[in-house]
Amino acid sequence: MDTAELDELINKRLDELLPKKLQELQESKTPSMSIIATKGTLDWAYPPFILASTAAALGWDVTIFFTFYGLQLLKKDISDLKVSPLGNPGMPMKMPFGPDWFRGINWNIPNIIQAGIPGFETVATKLMQQTIKNNGVASIEELRELSQEAGVKFSVCQMTVELFGFSHDDFINDLDYVGAASFLPVAQQSDVCLYV
Repeated sequence: MDTAELDELINKRLDELLPKKLQELQESKTPSMSIIATKGTLDWAYPPFILASTAAALGWDVTIFFTFYGLQLLKKDISDLKVSPLGNPGMPMKMPFGPDWFRGINWNIPNIIQAGIPGFETVATKLMQQTIKNNGVASIEELRELSQEAGVKFSVCQMTVELFGFSHDDFINDLDYVGAASFLPVAQQSDVCLYV
């Protein structure tokens, strides 16, 4: 058998075996997700923890990289997280109390009111907390703990910790303090990478 015939035979055999082998590898691969959490308000605390805990429950490898204001989500006491309606100008405000017709109204409140009325942020926060309670949604603390129990890796931007003058004692346990250079390869290899 000459070289050309041998090459043709090898190529034919590879064409037969390779698709099956690639499919086997794909089916045995554990999906992965990385999330970059940059916001520290009550409403923005939910997306990273809901997505992470759900993916982990499905068997995915999940890492959340907390940076800038996202660090607020890892503090030991997060009972003071607020909703910033001014930062969410399209946010409809539904009332968590009253008759059904009143609860059904979307209260699109103009920015001038949100910015100009003292205490509006506190009111919006109380309304959001009541809405969460009325609907039986888990608290941020519960979702955070559930995520950790499910094996979600919490990576913290050490540069941001130093920038804002925090110490490791300000945060919950079981965190991995890293730089962006340590997180980027994780994000690069992830099947899903989200920025929230």
